[in-house]
Amino acid sequence: MEKNFYYIGIAFFGMINGLFNQIALLFALLHVQILAPTLLFGSTPLTLLFSSLMVSTATIIIGGIPAAIYEHFIGAKDDSTAASLWIWLAGTALLTLPAIGNFLQFGL
Repeated sequence: MEKNFYYIGIAFFGMINGLFNQIALLFALLHVQILAPTLLFGSTPLTLLFSSLMVSTATIIIGGIPAAIYEHFIGAKDDSTAASLWIWLAGTALLTLPAIGNFLQFGL
């Protein structure tokens, strides 16, 4: 499979988790409102979108940690291998499991 499809899947799972994971989104929203209230001009919708982006980014980063460890152990030097991309995709999919129910209930 071409690497672009892996990246699309990883981004899709990150987006789903950022938009539909209510617990992580609430956690990020509360911390952004407390730690940086003037960063987004005190606007709750902007703060909610920024929190969603933070959760999506954290999902992709945390999902990539096992893939990076795998690449370190096999000694990959140049580019990601197909196995490491599968690990990354599986990691983001596992992190997205709490949000899948809300995603399916919403009816996209």
